[in-house]
Amino acid sequence: MKKPRTGILLFLPCFLLFLYGCASTPAANNSEDEAIALANASLGAMNGSSLAGPPAGSTGINSSKIKPAWVDSPEAVYSRNSFIAGVGSGNNRDQAEKNAFTALSSIFHQSLQADQKIITSYQEAVRNGATADWTENTSVENAIKTSTAMDLAGAEIRDVWSDGTTFYAVAVMEIPKTARLYTQMIQDNQKIIDALVDIPASDRNSMDSLARFEFATTTAEANKVFANVLSVIGAPVPSGMKRPEDYRLEASGIRNTIPVFVSVEGDRDSRIRSAFASVLSSAGFRTGGNNSRYQLQVQLSFSEVQLPNQTTNKFTRYVVDGNFMDTSTGDVLFPYNINGREGHISLPEAEVRATKAAENKIREDYAEALSAYLYRLIPKK
Repeated sequence: MKKPRTGILLFLPCFLLFLYGCASTPAANNSEDEAIALANASLGAMNGSSLAGPPAGSTGINSSKIKPAWVDSPEAVYSRNSFIAGVGSGNNRDQAEKNAFTALSSIFHQSLQADQKIITSYQEAVRNGATADWTENTSVENAIKTSTAMDLAGAEIRDVWSDGTTFYAVAVMEIPKTARLYTQMIQDNQKIIDALVDIPASDRNSMDSLARFEFATTTAEANKVFANVLSVIGAPVPSGMKRPEDYRLEASGIRNTIPVFVSVEGDRDSRIRSAFASVLSSAGFRTGGNNSRYQLQVQLSFSEVQLPNQTTNKFTRYVVDGNFMDTSTGDVLFPYNINGREGHISLPEAEVRATKAAENKIREDYAEALSAYLYRLIPKK
């Protein structure tokens, strides 16, 4: 007959001696129950069982032949009171870890569908050091640079196990640690926002001011994501958090007060100018006089194109070069260039077609390019 309890008890003194030699020396009056509990926890860690609690970190692949409890039920090892956990699987370790992070992130995405374009803009700005000028704290920068997603800051792979065919990984966020981190990031971001919108009245109606409020809006949107994480884990959201809608409204108001003068050399019937003016108006800007600080200076040119073996039609190439200028500094804020080719039985008619093609392209492409430029506006302190 097997005697498992006797075997364990015989093993414990040697095992405990090994543990105490590797760890800090326990007090002489530690009870036998505490020693047994310590041994059980360590044995559980080796076997991947729930007795161990969460592993301290992943240094390799769990080689245990016994499937860890977290594979089927992460909460069996990672208590919901202390952890948020997600399990992923795959044909290799990298795929399993990626899927584990995806599973963890989906817990938060179910509660908030953020504008991915804005979030990507924010992450790129932080990773490129744009926030460094506006705050002395580095919690946001460090967390964003080391995380795969904004709602996974502080997440880590705690264990990886394979049954010989499939790899399994568990991604974990500790709730107390996560609460502290995301609270700090919200507070740091709010300081950045306060600095961004602290603008003298005399400088308010400018592209720099617009850049500040656009980035304040983006940063406030990021704070919504961070606040969502706190809500999901049951942690309080810091007071005084501002709504992105307020800054977006301010940014819109600034656009409406910035006049932009549009001039096009070589234009026919002002069709190219009208196309640019229409795009700027849709973006919220006003059309200004020729003394406006901001000007869109454009040159339209045509050149005949000789095509081999082509005797019936005439072809012309059009080129549109535009620069959005700050005339107070002479800086080109936003360059734009398009070109194309059109044909007809006569060269003048080919140029008419080319003008129409350029007009249509401007209305489509310039609107998208201008929107992308405004999203990328990063204010300098």
